[in-house]
Order: sequence, then structure tokens, then C-alpha cells
Amino acid sequence: MTTQLFESNTRGKADFGWLKANFSFSFGNYFNPERLQFGMLRVLNDDTIAGGTGFGTHGHANMEIFTIPLEGGLRHRDSMGNEGVIGFGEVQVMSAGSGVEHSEMNASQKDEAKTLQLWVFPDTENLTPRYDQKSFDIENQINTFVNIVSPNDQNDDNALWVYQKTFFHLGIFDSNTSSTYKVRIPKNGVYLFLIEGEIEVNNQVLKARDAMGITDFDTFDIKIITKSKILLVEVPMNQS
Repeated sequence: MTTQLFESNTRGKADFGWLKANFSFSFGNYFNPERLQFGMLRVLNDDTIAGGTGFGTHGHANMEIFTIPLEGGLRHRDSMGNEGVIGFGEVQVMSAGSGVEHSEMNASQKDEAKTLQLWVFPDTENLTPRYDQKSFDIENQINTFVNIVSPNDQNDDNALWVYQKTFFHLGIFDSNTSSTYKVRIPKNGVYLFLIEGEIEVNNQVLKARDAMGITDFDTFDIKIITKSKILLVEVPMNQS
């Protein structure tokens, strides 16, 4: 097993007043040639959005886009005719395909919204755009990883699906417990992002907002030191 630790304070940062962002990979004005992507995972942005503000209408193409609210909610609107609010406990996926425009605005006029946004390269380009969102009861499934995203041809866990051989798992774990993750597709890698808490992987300690890239493994163990919320993103390391 090969691991690489990425401490939270080494991420790129931006502060636009209305938006405070941390970038795990090069994005916008932040460019780091050593942090371009992890396999097919291109973006992991940790955003805090002020009340009454948000991302106005803009376009994407040929990218699988995920939004995971951590606090508050976002009001979504897109050129496919979808409109609604996505809040804590829900996950949103949009396959941009041949091209789509959307906006993501804070659903509150006064309270902050905190979200994770991730982009994954698709395995097929220029498909018809699609949108979906779903609620996952993570908090009532303690000490287990809940599959929230699966490939379109392997969706056997009632997860959201996308056009890539990627699996997202989200879990909340009690202190002094442990968990083992088994790779779903051989030669895939896992980008582990610790949302909250403190854990140990491969004799390395991760604290809140630290991340670890994990490759060349069949399984790996996670030791939970304090109560933790963990996101695992399994992705191909190379495009097929």
C-alpha cells in the first residue's frame, strides 16, 4: 500500500468575502503543479458561502459534479429545468455531459452554508446531461460506510450513479472503533477526506480536513481515535 498525507493547512485558499474556499487541487487562481488531481478526481473544494450569495449561472461540460452539504442548504437551478433546495443529509450529482448551465445559491439570506463540491472526469464524453439528488441517513448508520455514489453499471446499493468507475462512501464513526475498506475495482485508488475528528491510517494520524491518497492496495484499515466523519472517494487512477 502506498499513501500520501495532505494536511489541511497545505490546501489552496481563497477569500472573496461572500465565499471562503479551500482547494485540495488546483482551482481558479490557485495552481500547484503537484496538486492537479488524484486519478480521475479533479476537484475537492471545501466552501463556506455567506447568506444571500452563491454561485451565479455558469456552465460545465464533460464532468461529473457532486455537492455534499455539511451545514445549511443550496438552491439549485439548471438549464435542464431542475430547481430545488439541497440540504444537509442530501447529496447532489450532475453529469454535465455535452453541456449544462446551473446556479447554486445559499438557500438562506442570513446563515452560512458549508459544502463540499467534487468533480470527477467521466468515462464517456458528450452524453446527455442529467441531474439527481438523494437523501442518505448517515447519522442513523453509525460505524459503517454508506455508499452514496456508484458507477452507472454497478449501482447495486441504491446509491446515486455517474458515468465513471467511482464509488463514494460517507460514514460517521464513534471513538475507539475501527473500519476496513476493500477496494471495489482492482487498481483503483482512494482519496480519503476527513471531514471531522481524528483517525489513523497506515501509522499516520489525520486530523479534521486532512486527506490521504491511497493506492496499490486490496484493503486498508482505519483506526478511529475520536468521533469522526469520513468521506472516501474511490476512483480509477488512469482513464480507461
